[in-house]
Amino acid sequence: MTPERATTGIVEGVVAVVGQVGRDLVLAVDDVPGPGGSVEVRERREVLGGKGANQAVAAAQLGTSAALVGVVGDDPAGEQVLEQARRDGIDVRCVVRRPGATTALLVDVVSGGRRRLLEHVPQEVLLTVQDVEAATGLLRRAAAVLVQLQQPAGAVSAALRTARGAGRFVVVDGASQDPALREEVLACATVLRADAHEAELFLGRELHGPEEVLAAASELVARGPRLVVLEAGAAGNAAAWRGGGELVPLTDVDVVDPTGGGDSFTAALTVALLRGEEVERAVRWATAASGSTVRRAGGRPALSADELDEQADLLV
Repeated sequence: MTPERATTGIVEGVVAVVGQVGRDLVLAVDDVPGPGGSVEVRERREVLGGKGANQAVAAAQLGTSAALVGVVGDDPAGEQVLEQARRDGIDVRCVVRRPGATTALLVDVVSGGRRRLLEHVPQEVLLTVQDVEAATGLLRRAAAVLVQLQQPAGAVSAALRTARGAGRFVVVDGASQDPALREEVLACATVLRADAHEAELFLGRELHGPEEVLAAASELVARGPRLVVLEAGAAGNAAAWRGGGELVPLTDVDVVDPTGGGDSFTAALTVALLRGEEVERAVRWATAASGSTVRRAGGRPALSADELDEQADLLV
């Protein structure tokens, strides 16, 4: 399977997402108060969240079967987020309910198109190597495996080795502070998605300007992945693959909250490639998914394939 031309027709098989699962508390305010101040909350939502869950929700909304590999606590919040995931059509049989643990809480304070994120992610709700090994059957049969690097290095490495060893389509989002893990990512990933800072970690140098970012994406392709997509600031996304590359502009939307934009991008890119879209079209589809998500407060996506088709047609 290659990004240039994966499969044709509808997506068959499961997209397995390895990563964070938690509860998102989204608070929209007109302004963030200073010390000792207070402000009225205009909008409040409590939903299933975390990078892994957001990607699984996006994949399910775009018409593929999705499954999660993650950890929640055995508290009421853990049951609530798992129930919401089930309602979203996500397979949660490989989500561990850790006895005595508290489910992760992510507080997203949104004001004026910017966000402030408060995270309570106890060590107990991070993946262990044993958790990943328990999901081996899912990772080996999945059509694609999406891995975030917010988890401990041992668990990430186990997921990468299992998926790669089974010949799966492996999509990695982010970069680790661990140099050895970064090299393993480049060796195992079919697709790598990273922001500007993460790209600099992979390359060991600063990047300046979109053309330099595009050249960096091509450099990373030469080190292993078949497709690399790097954020290039206001210029959009720099995508490089074997034999090609281009800068894809962002959608023209008013950003309410950047939270979850990258998660929707990664999930939509994966689904598009598995559908058999050419890589240029897949990156545009993913860009449209990101633009759709950042138009509202909170990282939970609300995507439709028809809308992404329309928006992708406008990105030229």
